[in-house]
Amino acid sequence: MKHVIALDVGGTGMKAALVGADGALLHEARRATGRERGPDAVVETIMDFAAGLRAYGEATYGESASAAGVAVPGIVDAGNGIAVYAANLGWRDVPMRDLLSRRLHGVPVALGHDVRTGGLAEGRIGAGRGADRFLFVPLGTGIAGAIGINGVIESGAHGYAGEIGHIVVRPGGVLCGCGQRGCLERLASASAVSAAWAAACGDPDADAADCAKAVEAGDARAREVWLDAIGALADGLVTALTLLDPRTLIIGGGLAEAGETLFTPLRAAVAERVTFQKLPQIVPAALGDTAGCLGAGLLAWDLLATNAADPTHATEEATEVSA
Repeated sequence: MKHVIALDVGGTGMKAALVGADGALLHEARRATGRERGPDAVVETIMDFAAGLRAYGEATYGESASAAGVAVPGIVDAGNGIAVYAANLGWRDVPMRDLLSRRLHGVPVALGHDVRTGGLAEGRIGAGRGADRFLFVPLGTGIAGAIGINGVIESGAHGYAGEIGHIVVRPGGVLCGCGQRGCLERLASASAVSAAWAAACGDPDADAADCAKAVEAGDARAREVWLDAIGALADGLVTALTLLDPRTLIIGGGLAEAGETLFTPLRAAVAERVTFQKLPQIVPAALGDTAGCLGAGLLAWDLLATNAADPTHATEEATEVSA
């Protein structure tokens, strides 16, 4: 059975699958990233994980995977197959595509950015299916974005497109790790809401999910924290939709798990802020934590389609890997 390897590398864990031509997950597996062991050990773990998946596919389906797709965090040069930098994993300039292809005996490999890869899956087979223009925004530890145009994710001239979390929505506000003050992700990410609610309620272990529950229970302090975050998020999203004019706005990540406790006031806040802009559909992500893995599978199948359409592309890649 023809299949590809899909790998989604996170800061704490990795999700992987063998994906069939119809997009079905034929086999799923998870493994700890082990970042405490250092970047070299993490890269080796990725290689071993992929090799194990290849062996499983051969034993189970009678043939090796036709390609592999891998999604990684941080700064990614997808065109050259390089994992440029990831603060959480400590690596710099890892030639991930070539390393993986060698370990997989020359199988072609596609490399992608984790959020953009998740956005690819949400756009094609998830909440954005059928939308010619969409913006995928996961609200997690930070806030990122993936810009979808006709089933393809726009990475930008330098691979930085979609970094909505670093739109300044509160000038002069709290310092962000990027060096600016008042960035969206310092005010409206799940980690930002967790910190604000922990301070407001006096419980250092309280998090964003606890804040959402308190909002639902009618707690006035929680409502203030929640609406402050939603106001900042709405400001950032209106800036994004003014620039991009998406047909669908897909919100994912941990904060989206609050359901209508988030979406009802968020839709209202965005609607209050638009003037001439067209209001997009604002919908929850549909694929959960499988989006990155499914997207990695799509990258692999796309690579095979590209190679089939342009055989010189496959030959050039094979030459690069063997060099």
